[in-house]
Amino acid sequence: MPSRSLQRNIFRALLLSAAAIFCVCASAQTLPRPSGTPLPDPNQNGSNKDEKDVNFGSPENEMRAKYEIKEEKKKYDEHLARAREVSQIATQLSEGYEKHRSFGSDDGKRLERLEKLTKRIRNDAGGSENDADADVKDIPPDLQSLIKRVAEVADELQKMVEKTPRNVVSAAAIDQANRLLSLVQHLRGVSR
Repeated sequence: MPSRSLQRNIFRALLLSAAAIFCVCASAQTLPRPSGTPLPDPNQNGSNKDEKDVNFGSPENEMRAKYEIKEEKKKYDEHLARAREVSQIATQLSEGYEKHRSFGSDDGKRLERLEKLTKRIRNDAGGSENDADADVKDIPPDLQSLIKRVAEVADELQKMVEKTPRNVVSAAAIDQANRLLSLVQHLRGVSR
């Protein structure tokens, strides 16, 4: 028969093993907390309770993440559509001027729309109104060359926007948008 101290040690080991198994089973069977009440972080000592609840794998968070991705994709597609429209308007202006050698009333509206869309592209790309100080040094002296230059810069801007991935700030696209804005503003001043 084993000694009494050996029996106590075996009993303690069995008791500790049973307690550990009980704790593991109990923690696996706890009910999930509602998403409105985040679990406390033992490392923060309750100091920052305004942080988001990060409950990975919960259906609510998965749906929220999918919705956010869908919204970002939608915004990116709208951004691409604006770039295509800018290129299309600039091309229409260039072709219209080549045919008629003058601007019509619709062309003034197109220039306004072109400027508005270009500002939106610049702002969505991460630029701001403060970035608009781009002086274009190569402004063509005659109106026809200026209009062609606007179409070229707009086409280049469209290509840059299409090459730029979704969550990336492109300094080149911002510079190109500022260059196009300067040309359009100069063209609007000349065409009046």
